[in-house]
Amino acid sequence: MAKITLAGEGGQGVQIIAQIMVKAAFNEKKNACYLPNFGLEQRGGVSLSFVQISDNEIGAPKFKISDTVIALSKRAVKRTEQYVGPDTIYIYDNSKVDEKPDYNAKKIVGIPATDVANKELSSRVFNIIILGTAIKITGILNLDSVKNALEESLKEKFLKKPELKDLNFRALERGMSLVENVL
Repeated sequence: MAKITLAGEGGQGVQIIAQIMVKAAFNEKKNACYLPNFGLEQRGGVSLSFVQISDNEIGAPKFKISDTVIALSKRAVKRTEQYVGPDTIYIYDNSKVDEKPDYNAKKIVGIPATDVANKELSSRVFNIIILGTAIKITGILNLDSVKNALEESLKEKFLKKPELKDLNFRALERGMSLVENVL
């Protein structure tokens, strides 16, 4: 079982990341649950998504403590504190967050996701970099099923611009490489 909390500012794509993860889980015949949380700040505020993926039945859509938290902004770091426990792996975008969060977590790791997107690939694939980070750190999904789910989700865009498929796949793999040595 993996309990994942993703948090970012409006427009950073945490809901799309969650949807693709759930689609990949279903493709692998796993149980999956996705619960979006926009709160009162739906436009331009912090958006949260809660994802559970398991080979077994999932009892409830909401959980108190995450196995993995990925926070993509300063405000997202503050909003996710309550989901951190001593066994949580906490990932944050150190391109956007200056100070390492001081939480009682198993590991706290900063990754330069925004910088990698802007300097190496494209800001448009930032969320796919984060998707790669999430699947690598949790180990709950295989890369092929995530690529298939990504293709299903972005089918129309890939048909219009075939080069986007390669760009997204490179972003996925680059995101995985950012946390290669974390565990």
